[in-house]
Amino acid sequence: MDLFLLSLIILGGLYTIAAVKIVPQTQKWVVERLGKYRQVLGPGVNLIVPIIDRVPHKVVILERQLPTSTQEAITQDNVVVQLETSIFYRITEPERTVYRIDDINGAISTTVAGMVRSEVGRMELDTVQSNRTELIEAIQRALKDAVEIWGIEVTRTEILDVHLDSATLEAMLQQLNAERARRAAVAEAEGQKKAAELKADGDYYAAQREADSRRVQADAEAYANQVVGNSISENGIEAAQFQIALKQVEALSGISGQEGNHTVLLPSSAFDAFSEAFKQFSGRISK
Repeated sequence: MDLFLLSLIILGGLYTIAAVKIVPQTQKWVVERLGKYRQVLGPGVNLIVPIIDRVPHKVVILERQLPTSTQEAITQDNVVVQLETSIFYRITEPERTVYRIDDINGAISTTVAGMVRSEVGRMELDTVQSNRTELIEAIQRALKDAVEIWGIEVTRTEILDVHLDSATLEAMLQQLNAERARRAAVAEAEGQKKAAELKADGDYYAAQREADSRRVQADAEAYANQVVGNSISENGIEAAQFQIALKQVEALSGISGQEGNHTVLLPSSAFDAFSEAFKQFSGRISK
């Protein structure tokens, strides 16, 4: 009797040990009952029915990285490019993964290659090189819909590099040099235009200042002529003779005041002008 009880206790302990399953945090276990899918055990303590239930698949749910691969594609402007891609994914629904796909990495790699060719074919080469973010987002969106049926989530897609053949690189280099030459020519033309505009502004300012000077001089001469005219109107012919004599004296003074050794020949009437001017001065002083 004691042996039978001991046997029951031992069998109960073994049954309990077989029924209790402790799943690690990084895994999910798929349970089958009599060969058919039953449930998925999450992290922690779980119970199953021994003998009729078994755990054939222990799936790691950590994020995984596919080996770096190279896909060849043709852009919209018919340029052959090779893209190095890196894909990160994780399994979210193990029951789909284990029953719908055999080689996960191979299936995702094939899908990525098709998506890359499809998305690159819609873009021109300049867009592929300058806007990788847009290309990455397009590939990731397409992958999300394609791998969802396998219970997989693509967490990140990276384009590591874009390779071109030597002929395309040479053509791009020539285009780059031509663009640099064009920019240099434009910059030089703009500089010449700016210099011409500044010179024109300077000439305009100088002309304006000269015009202002002439206007002031003309106003002064007009004022002087007005004064002379008023003097003639008030004093008659004597004022006119005085102004003429004064001008003659000023002209002779200017000639004699020049620097250097000069011989100045004066007509005899010049001395009469001096005499006449002196008389006019004397007459105006006596008045």
